[in-house]
Amino acid sequence: MEEIAIDLNEMLITLTSDIVAAHVSNNSVSVDDVPVLIRNVFGALSGLGGEAPVEVAPPEPAVAIRNSVKRSHIICLDCGKKMKMLKRHLMTEHGMTPEDYRARWGLGADYPLVAPDYAETRRDLAKKIGLGRKPGQRRGGGRKKKAG
Repeated sequence: MEEIAIDLNEMLITLTSDIVAAHVSNNSVSVDDVPVLIRNVFGALSGLGGEAPVEVAPPEPAVAIRNSVKRSHIICLDCGKKMKMLKRHLMTEHGMTPEDYRARWGLGADYPLVAPDYAETRRDLAKKIGLGRKPGQRRGGGRKKKAG
């Protein structure tokens, strides 16, 4: 393995010297610029064997963002599934938090992760059982009047 690295390095040096010599013989290059040219050519040749950087294309949503929120359901932009609530789906299926999801698709903090009808149903149910009241408030909305 070490011999291969030495052979590769010697080959890179030989190629670098050949390229620099050809460039200098055909172009006017100042003496101060030759070391920089050598470093640049050697660096470029050394990087040729590596993997090319992969450009990641921006993700395409499964549906248009403005069409993803319906009264009865919300459509996941990653996979296109229709859901009433996205939070659990995002974590279990895609390994994302709601913040990651919103950042990935450029959504605002006000983008709903719960279908509007479902949120309304849950809100009505919570009010019905007395959640969301201030201390001392009755379910009817008013305070109890004292007799007297």
